[in-house]
Amino acid sequence: MRWSSVQYSKFENERNRPIHDLLAQIPNSNVKTAADIGCGPGNSTELLVQKYPGAHIIGMDSSANMIEAARKRIPAVVFEVADIATWPNPGAFDVILANASLQWVPDHASLFPALIAKLAPGGTLAVQMPDNFNEPAHRLMREVAANGTWSNKLANSSKRLVRESADWYYEHLRGKVASVNIWRTTYYHTLTGGSGAVVEWFKGTGLQPFLAPLNEEERSLFSDQYQHEISKAYPAYANGTVLLPFPRLFIVATR
Repeated sequence: MRWSSVQYSKFENERNRPIHDLLAQIPNSNVKTAADIGCGPGNSTELLVQKYPGAHIIGMDSSANMIEAARKRIPAVVFEVADIATWPNPGAFDVILANASLQWVPDHASLFPALIAKLAPGGTLAVQMPDNFNEPAHRLMREVAANGTWSNKLANSSKRLVRESADWYYEHLRGKVASVNIWRTTYYHTLTGGSGAVVEWFKGTGLQPFLAPLNEEERSLFSDQYQHEISKAYPAYANGTVLLPFPRLFIVATR
């Protein structure tokens, strides 16, 4: 997929809100080592550095484009291109931050224990994942993909990874860590630019699996058709703004 740090950062203030909320719930105060996995362009890493200024912090992401942007943003932090599922670093970390990244990684039944094993005693795994798969914005992606001339190309794009429930994560974590804190928050983002702003938001994330397999002309047509449907699902107010509800699931597990 063509991850773009520029596209992702268009709505950085809105994307940073859940990071602040997640970091506020990490109980650790004496943090010497921390890792930001799936760090993107470094916005989450920057907030992690601000919370723990004396810690040795590293960042990793599977996108070379994102890592390049992160290195420019925070030269003092060591960033690497790596896959979360096969990340070889053994730790041990006082904090592992995974903001809006683990939803792209399969097999959470194996992934979460593997990440917890990289924590130092008393260390915390702090996770935030979009929980909006059934929201109109995502449902319409699948519908536009299925009903266009590109349906064969996008047959696999609609097959997203299963997102487990809060109950599932609690059941799988409660015997492996000392404490588990799970909550769900729906953010209502006020976006300027109506339906076009909603499309721009998802071009940086959820639309990537649908746009990447298409050629330039098809991407333009897909985006136009998707925006037409979005304009009906998220009608703009008289001033041109649109309200985008965005549910997110948070998990803070302390070893």
